[in-house]
Amino acid sequence: MAEERIQKILSKAGLGARRKCEALITEGRVTVNGVTVSALGSKADPETEEIAVDGKRVKTVSSNARHIIMFNKPEKCITSASDSRGRPLVMDYFKDYPVRLFPVGRLDFDTEGLLLLTNDGNYAQEITHPKHKVFKTYEAVVAGIPSEETLEKLRVGIMLEDGPTAPAIVRSTGITRDRQRTTRRRDKPLPEVDAAVIHISIREGRKRQVRRMFLAVGHRVIRLRRIAIGKLKLGELKIGKWKVLTEREAELAKQTD
Repeated sequence: MAEERIQKILSKAGLGARRKCEALITEGRVTVNGVTVSALGSKADPETEEIAVDGKRVKTVSSNARHIIMFNKPEKCITSASDSRGRPLVMDYFKDYPVRLFPVGRLDFDTEGLLLLTNDGNYAQEITHPKHKVFKTYEAVVAGIPSEETLEKLRVGIMLEDGPTAPAIVRSTGITRDRQRTTRRRDKPLPEVDAAVIHISIREGRKRQVRRMFLAVGHRVIRLRRIAIGKLKLGELKIGKWKVLTEREAELAKQTD
């Protein structure tokens, strides 16, 4: 392998974005073959030279290796490479990532939560293609309190304008108070309404599907967050933050049984 800039090698190894890795170098915490390196232009060959940070050898990563990222997408953020209206993009969060990534599927502009990114097209296909039947689980806060009969309609499948939905896994997890989001003037406080917290798992990926399903049974979605793909859970990852998945974690996203 040819020599690369050391900060790029460190970033590929998961030690952080480029600027963080540059700081490791300028702080004198990086060594190559036991010699401290402090110049940002320094290069090394990760296959033939020993690179360490704070005395601990760095496990280097090839650009050809599979990279899988779990990202907690904020709402009001586009899952796209560009936007003519200048809205924030998911990819803005990965400008300094050393490998070119692309989103695995998408989340709507108003939906937050678990989004996977990767450089592996085969992995993305295993997650998104309908034949693999991977469940995506959402936490929806909906206006009003759906009856058990209403939830059963969602479980069985309902008719939308683009056809019937497949059976879903649906359960109510609590009741809360929330403010409905509308297009009313912002200087007027919105009234609180009784709302239910519903967990719904679907195997399809139609545009705004969960919102349309609830609206079809008379309950408007106030807030929506994806909390799991397969058996991979978002957990305590904060909004706008991401983590590199281990191979074991990445495989959880494909497991639904």
